[in-house]
Amino acid sequence: MIRILVVGSGGREHALLWALRHCPEAGELYIAPGNGGTDSLAQTVPLAADDLAGLTDFACREAIDLVVVGPEVPLALGLVDRLQQEGVAAFGPVAAAAQLEGSKVFSKQFMVENGIPTAAHRAFDAYEAAWEYAQTQPLPLVVKATGLAAGKGVIICQTHDEARAALDSIMRARDFGAAGDEVVIEEFLSGQEVSVLAFCDGTVAVPMVLAQDHKAAYDGDRGPNTGGMGAYAPAPLLDDAQLGFVRQRVLQPVLDGMAARGTPYKGVLYAGLMLGEQDIHVLEFNCRFGDPETQVILPLLETSLVQVMQACLNGTLAQLPIVWKDASAVCVVLAAGGYPGSYRKGVLITGLAEAEALSEVTVFHAGTRREDDQVVTAGGRVLGVTAVADDLASAQQLAYRAAGMIRWQDMRYRHDIAAKGLAREV
Repeated sequence: MIRILVVGSGGREHALLWALRHCPEAGELYIAPGNGGTDSLAQTVPLAADDLAGLTDFACREAIDLVVVGPEVPLALGLVDRLQQEGVAAFGPVAAAAQLEGSKVFSKQFMVENGIPTAAHRAFDAYEAAWEYAQTQPLPLVVKATGLAAGKGVIICQTHDEARAALDSIMRARDFGAAGDEVVIEEFLSGQEVSVLAFCDGTVAVPMVLAQDHKAAYDGDRGPNTGGMGAYAPAPLLDDAQLGFVRQRVLQPVLDGMAARGTPYKGVLYAGLMLGEQDIHVLEFNCRFGDPETQVILPLLETSLVQVMQACLNGTLAQLPIVWKDASAVCVVLAAGGYPGSYRKGVLITGLAEAEALSEVTVFHAGTRREDDQVVTAGGRVLGVTAVADDLASAQQLAYRAAGMIRWQDMRYRHDIAAKGLAREV
């Protein structure tokens, strides 16, 4: 039995705890700092996810056998490096490898150097030069804050005025803080997006079941980008030949390129892809489990997650058969009114027990906290209602049935999660 610390406080971390709790190898579970729903699965540690010194000290003091780093910020700051230096096993890439997500400028240059297909682009650290270039580009175009922006630093601009507003927001108003030190301006790619997450052991990458996220705030993919309003899996978006292309031209070049740099990539590699009519391009890389993709992928994993993580760290992933359920999962994110803009916190949530009483439904907490034995809102994306069923249509129906049982003032959610997958199945 091994002692495990999960770092983070979102829906992804709740889902990781949930999956780890089902592993026969798992002993004591801890979470730092957790949320309003994680205390039923693990002991809460009152340390922030970016408190590298505190987390390292805790892991050493409590003889933690495995630290699972959920969010991108502690990865980029080097939490895995610090833990490794103290002899603590940590699941996730080292800081040098996590630059794939931490810096879009680094990521784009890495893709060019390693022949990974991506959109044409240019990077700028000065507003005037960025605006001058943007005016010469065909529309629509995409403006990205180069650093970490909680999934909201990508702005699709339909006009040059919108491009100027995006540059003002990122580089002058500093709406994304230090993430706006540089911007990437790139061509707009059309098609369907698919999330390919893979377990990696430094040499081998093994894709998980495919998932499709829903980034836009409103039905029909309208409105501003969010951290993700829902997901489903498996997503019927890549055939065997296309998945082979992704393995050979996207995933393996990352592992080979990182190994050549002396920073082997271990953990989860997330490739956000755009499927055009004739081609596949990488939109972005993330260096951890996606959120909310994790909430639909892990409920379908039959192999022990502990075994998979240990194989990644030990370099034995190729020898481990990874088995997936023959089922579908849908996650509907329940968000606070106003998200991804300003929103209220501390609003009482009702109906959780009724929703979770439904068979094959799990409610993953994200932006919640407990007050006097009640659960209240504490973030923009508040809950992820996940349902598993034999087929996608049944999983979608069950997820929305459960979502309809939960209430708080100004709650909202998209009503078309998984609709694209169902349309493709017809």
